[in-house]
Amino acid sequence: MISPNDVFQINSELAFEQTALKVFKYQYQNNGVYRSYCDLLNVSPSDVIHYNDIPFLPIQFFKTHHVVSSKSENEVIFTSSGTTGVLTSKHYVTDLKIYESSYLNGFETFYGNVEDYVVLALLPSYLEREGSSLIYMVNDLIKRSKNTDSGFYLNNTNALRQKIIGLENKGQKTLLIGVSFALLDFIEQESFELKHTIIMETGGMKGRRKELIREELHHTLKKGFGVDHIHSEYGMTELLSQAYSRGDGLFSCPPWMKILIREPEDPLSISNTTKSGGINIIDLANYNSCAFIATQDLGKVHSNNSFEILGRFDHSDIRGCNLMVL
Repeated sequence: MISPNDVFQINSELAFEQTALKVFKYQYQNNGVYRSYCDLLNVSPSDVIHYNDIPFLPIQFFKTHHVVSSKSENEVIFTSSGTTGVLTSKHYVTDLKIYESSYLNGFETFYGNVEDYVVLALLPSYLEREGSSLIYMVNDLIKRSKNTDSGFYLNNTNALRQKIIGLENKGQKTLLIGVSFALLDFIEQESFELKHTIIMETGGMKGRRKELIREELHHTLKKGFGVDHIHSEYGMTELLSQAYSRGDGLFSCPPWMKILIREPEDPLSISNTTKSGGINIIDLANYNSCAFIATQDLGKVHSNNSFEILGRFDHSDIRGCNLMVL
């Protein structure tokens, strides 16, 4: 069995590798969908000596299969956003305490104690639907901040503007986390010169605005909020952990999460260079589901293990490792 301590006490590359191999063996034995995929690739635990050897499940499996490694009942099913008629991802979570430990430890790794902050959330597209893992996380951070000024804002942007100005005047450390289109809409109404507020975007125009490249988005947000850096959160429905960027679009992972790049010409192989390719994610907190996921994001890992997101793949890259989805 895997325990939360195995994951959240990782403090070295060796500990990560040992835990990754342990989680792989556990999921191979207990996750029928993942086991079938590994068998199709003819990979078993005896073939795996390093986490680079572990098969990464294409993320679309979460739309078509019940991906779970635990026999416990679901405590919640997180779902991805999607237009009507489009298949959405379902993440069957059998232990919410692991998710909570992951995002709380992750937040503390990069930002310190959440009780030091007022947490303000501008996430209209997520609030308007059920099953969002992001809303679950932010709602809990708001509660754990233990500050009555913390809260969600849907369409009441005037109240949010007044709240931010009041907190700035008090010198209160504040985190404003928002979806990209809502942050852009907000600064179209008024610009700021913020000294005590972190602006964190979670990505996504959700069809509400024209898609912008990151540099353009961050330039506009920096100018509108009067800040030197735009922070970003990188997570997804299918994961239980998040990476964070404190500026310049360079993300870092908590110790139990790792980003690998797969070869563009051979999507079943991991690249050992710093060139760009498809992003594979190891999220060891996700041991009750699948900890090894091949995403549809295109990215690049730097020599210091920071990474950047360059865009999305078309379907051609994923085809090579989609043996069961076809």
